[in-house]
Amino acid sequence: MTPQSYPTPYYIVYEEKLRRNLSLISSVAREAGADIIMAFKANALWRTFGIMREYGVKFTASSLNELRLGNEELECLGHSYCPAYTAQTIGEYLKGSSHITFNSLSQFDRFRDTVADFNASGSHRVSPGLRVNPQCSVIETDIYNPALPGSRFGVTADCIGDALPAGIEGLHFHSLCESSSYDLEKVLGAFEEQFGKYLPGVKWINMGGGHLMTRADYDTAHLISLLQEFRSRYPWLKVILEPGSAFTWRTGDLITSVVDIVENQGVKTAIIDASFACHMPDTLEMPYKPAITESIPDGEFVYRLGGNSCLSGDFMGDWTFDHPLEPGEKLTLEDMNHYTTVKTNMFNGISHPSILLRRDDGAIVALREYTYEDYKNRMD
Repeated sequence: MTPQSYPTPYYIVYEEKLRRNLSLISSVAREAGADIIMAFKANALWRTFGIMREYGVKFTASSLNELRLGNEELECLGHSYCPAYTAQTIGEYLKGSSHITFNSLSQFDRFRDTVADFNASGSHRVSPGLRVNPQCSVIETDIYNPALPGSRFGVTADCIGDALPAGIEGLHFHSLCESSSYDLEKVLGAFEEQFGKYLPGVKWINMGGGHLMTRADYDTAHLISLLQEFRSRYPWLKVILEPGSAFTWRTGDLITSVVDIVENQGVKTAIIDASFACHMPDTLEMPYKPAITESIPDGEFVYRLGGNSCLSGDFMGDWTFDHPLEPGEKLTLEDMNHYTTVKTNMFNGISHPSILLRRDDGAIVALREYTYEDYKNRMD
């Protein structure tokens, strides 16, 4: 099988590019002396986890489904964070976790005895932590900014008071989104200023996600230096980072075909057999316009791309090409292996694209193909 012969639409993941990212992240973790674990919220394509296990990848989970997936497919305990645990879920979280972060003082107060009882049971020990909010915003898009005024995420220092509640062993902050090491430096300064007095009493610090260290212009040397300096100030602390996008950044594409060209009031729209709303919802939420391999800057022929759902806003544009687009022509929407397959939906009953893996040796493996039964069973 070749990608050219496979029916569109489909996602294709490249093993070589995935290994490149894994190697870089492993190197940063080793040099910085930090644990860098993978957040499933960006990518949970478990059929590629066999590759990740070779690099010792561990994970963070924010739901019982993510936790179970990591337990089964990465074969390790997870770092769990959920905005609100319940009496029905806390036990399952503890069974699958090595660390558990509470979002509020009231949540920890409610379940501190449950944690203590579990740890006394002898199964394994879970280290409890508290999410804090440094109130330092470096994210321009509000929907992804956990440091906005009134945020429901984390506890501010004024609410904690002079000392952390007895039993808290770690602190967790998350204030980045596809950010740089210099953004982390700014947030880390705010964190130390507000929460530094609590650090002698804890064992670990989780600096959350958003560290896009596999982006070409990311200054990994600065990140390593920043983390090393932090560890030199607090040598007793285990430092944890949990990026999402970094693990699968630029490791996969979405291949789609043009199915029709429509023109209205001078706007030409190439309707494709994929959907921004169904298959790339992050492009509309951010929003951002994905690169298209076949497009060229300042081309003579200008097209908007329209998805194949009936949502009026299922479109993006404009792209330019060096030739008129025709039905049947394939387009490559780049970098579609993070915040894509985890966010797809079946609005209009539109099927998910298939998922392919291109092995290092060039072989193409179909990881998943979707059918009517997937849609019907989801609606059951």
